[in-house]
Amino acid sequence: MKVQIQVHKNNDYQAEVTDLTYEGNGVVKVDDFPIFVPNALPGEKITVRVTKVARHFAWGRVMEWQSKSPDRVDVKDKKYIQTGIAPLGHLKYAAQLKFKQHQIKELLEKDHLGDIEVLPTMGMDRPYHYRNKAQVPVKIVRGQLQTGFYKRGSHTLVPIEDFYIQDPKIDAAIVVVRDLLRKYHVTPYDERTGKGVVRTVMVRRGYYSHEVMVVLVTNTKRLPMAKEIVAGIVAGVPEVKSIVQNINDKKTNRLLGDRDQTLWGADEIHDQLLGIDFAISPLSFYQVNPQQTERLYQTAIDNAGLDGGQTVIDAYCGIGTISLAVAKYAKQVYGVEIVPAAIEDAKHNAKRNGIRNAEFVVGKAEEQFTKWQAAGLKPDVVIVDPPRKGLAESLIEATGQMAPQKVIYVSCNPATLVRDIQRFGERGYHVVKPIQPVDQFPQTTHVESVTVLKRTKNSR
Repeated sequence: MKVQIQVHKNNDYQAEVTDLTYEGNGVVKVDDFPIFVPNALPGEKITVRVTKVARHFAWGRVMEWQSKSPDRVDVKDKKYIQTGIAPLGHLKYAAQLKFKQHQIKELLEKDHLGDIEVLPTMGMDRPYHYRNKAQVPVKIVRGQLQTGFYKRGSHTLVPIEDFYIQDPKIDAAIVVVRDLLRKYHVTPYDERTGKGVVRTVMVRRGYYSHEVMVVLVTNTKRLPMAKEIVAGIVAGVPEVKSIVQNINDKKTNRLLGDRDQTLWGADEIHDQLLGIDFAISPLSFYQVNPQQTERLYQTAIDNAGLDGGQTVIDAYCGIGTISLAVAKYAKQVYGVEIVPAAIEDAKHNAKRNGIRNAEFVVGKAEEQFTKWQAAGLKPDVVIVDPPRKGLAESLIEATGQMAPQKVIYVSCNPATLVRDIQRFGERGYHVVKPIQPVDQFPQTTHVESVTVLKRTKNSR
């Protein structure tokens, strides 16, 4: 059947914004044909110009507002919206929290799970300057070396000094590095030619420790003027404890290569999470918003109902952040993670903190669960914190076979959470408490949440 497309490229239409997509774009409809419009909020009456037409939807941009939402914030610097650093920066924070709660509610209702309650999103007092890590590209823009961020959907670098959602000390350190690279005429990497030296500047800063790590990601084994650049960073970044060169000489979209060489100071920095000291190397996965991570993990631990006698499995354990926090309340914790370096970090962190009841294994979570199940491991609680793609069906199946009383699901993607709730339901596990959303990434569309599933009596 031929689809009748009701809108045409470069035409203007008067419309009212009726919804907000999970990506934060406004939705307008012309004769029931949806147009997605960045920087448009529900309730606003706008003139929209169509910029692109696909088979079932179109994209547009606001040409004029006839009326604006009371939830709109006047964003002084449009770069935050353009680059996707703060795609919800034009929405009042209280409305952002409601939007995130609504995302989960709407998906549950679509899949006939509307009886599951979703609590108000746990927000931040200061929903900006929260990120403890930055990875910013280095490019030549109009003849000058710049650091910044890419325009949404492009490789056009927008020069930025104040990133709004990052720790201001990190922003200041990036400017110091940028100015040193300019001073010593170090060339940025050009992905078209494969030539040039510096690809990315990464900076980490401990939220509690205030220790700073600067990582220069290079396309070359040698960093020109390394001695002078290091001296400049040490002089310009007072809290710096580690300066590392990471070598990424492959034509790849990966930000970091596999080889590090420490140019100055320590190989790692330290920070605390729920009272546990973590060593953080350039390649370590460490949550970027420690204040909200503590609330997220504490919510998970509180809901696990541990009294020191339970065996707990932590899937996707990373460097052991949840496992080691749980270990204080459990008899034994098992963690699994596919990245070998992360498991080394987890073991290192357990040793440094004197935690002896946590065991870590390298492997795919779904494969390791099957092995544990075959070996007769009987956990009381399983904690899962999967990537955006959610859980493999085989992991859910193996969990059902091991029959823990509780599953605590820490999710970063409402769509896969709802799918997995249904899969757990088929194996006798049901949501027994309201879902708790947590705003890990204010000003963005992402939402984390904690869901408690319990095994129904007599389920197999």
